Amino acid sequence: MSELLAGFPVIIEIPVAWGEMDAFQHVNNIVYFRYFESGRIAYLERTGLMEAMTGHGVGPILASASCKFKFPLTYPDRVLVGVRVGDIGADRFVMHYRVVSTRHNRVAAEGEGAIVSYDYQSQRKAALPAIVCARIKAVEAGAVQEKQNS
Repeated sequence: MSELLAGFPVIIEIPVAWGEMDAFQHVNNIVYFRYFESGRIAYLERTGLMEAMTGHGVGPILASASCKFKFPLTYPDRVLVGVRVGDIGADRFVMHYRVVSTRHNRVAAEGEGAIVSYDYQSQRKAALPAIVCARIKAVEAGAVQEKQNS
């Protein structure tokens, strides 16, 4: 399964809950965005970005999110959620997500999220602090690697 998550430095495992399925007997589409969110928070925690950014009154805010559904998940299963950062700009970065079914050894979904550096006091976007860029680059370079469980 590692080949399905190659290039994703942060990977978390999440059990599929019975209550996540809908009337069509598969995991409801909104749940995938929760999986992405859990992966995003794990990534931010791994890099220490939350502390680095909130110390200045500046923090991450989700500007957009998208998902491509590839395979319907059902209970029982466990998913691995891989997260990596692609483009880094002056005030934002793009996170890429991949959800893999451990039961079927298949990619269930892929998605993206644009994360903007936001000054919560002045209510507007802000420059991405240099320390944040450095920490992201360190994680992406493999300096911080370990599998996390959720």
